[in-house]
Amino acid sequence: MINKQVSSPAEAVADVFDGATVMVGGFGEAGSPIELIHALIDQGATDLTVVSNNTGSGEVGLAALLKAGRVSKVVCSFPRTANSTVFPELYRSGKTTLELVPQGTLAERIRAGGAGIPAFYTPAAVGTPLADGKETREFEGQEFVLERGLKADFALIKGRTADTYGNIVYNKTARNFGPIMAMAAKVAIVQAERVVEPGGIDPEVVVTPGLFVERVVAVANPVHESELVAAGETYP
Repeated sequence: MINKQVSSPAEAVADVFDGATVMVGGFGEAGSPIELIHALIDQGATDLTVVSNNTGSGEVGLAALLKAGRVSKVVCSFPRTANSTVFPELYRSGKTTLELVPQGTLAERIRAGGAGIPAFYTPAAVGTPLADGKETREFEGQEFVLERGLKADFALIKGRTADTYGNIVYNKTARNFGPIMAMAAKVAIVQAERVVEPGGIDPEVVVTPGLFVERVVAVANPVHESELVAAGETYP
């Protein structure tokens, strides 16, 4: 077995390349891997396509990556939330494009990509602009739209505990998109509050097996997006 632990978030994202597709875990603040995102800002990769549930809040984390001009396209379900100020301006200026996806469809597209399923039919978005240009088909008298699976070059994920083999346990709902993004990415990178030796996690509670994870990095005291936003913090 390979020891997948790296020494820092900077080392974990060092090979993210210009033009890469990067999945970013999190449902708003819950599960957002802020330290990995900030390391990616420092690293400098640009022209990224980001697949995530939303576009971040304030000017930290994912919103800071957008503000730094590193993202050319966002694939997400909630491009604007209460504290989302960066993305709307980028979208209106044409600097960042948006592929808006219903949330259930987004999750299923990621899951399908990780399972090797190229496309599937769903009734979500039928009759709306989100179905424009997509193939439709009728099954048992109901119309469905064809949606394609999503894959990525990298996934940035936040776990609670990892072992050095890459087995991951999450913190309650902070799990959200993490497991399916790990499956859909060529390189899944996980920050965790604790990285333990093999055997340190009960195998019965492992959610993401190490098979789907390439790197783990310890971030003992991760920052919280809501606290940074409330304090008016920005990054860098």
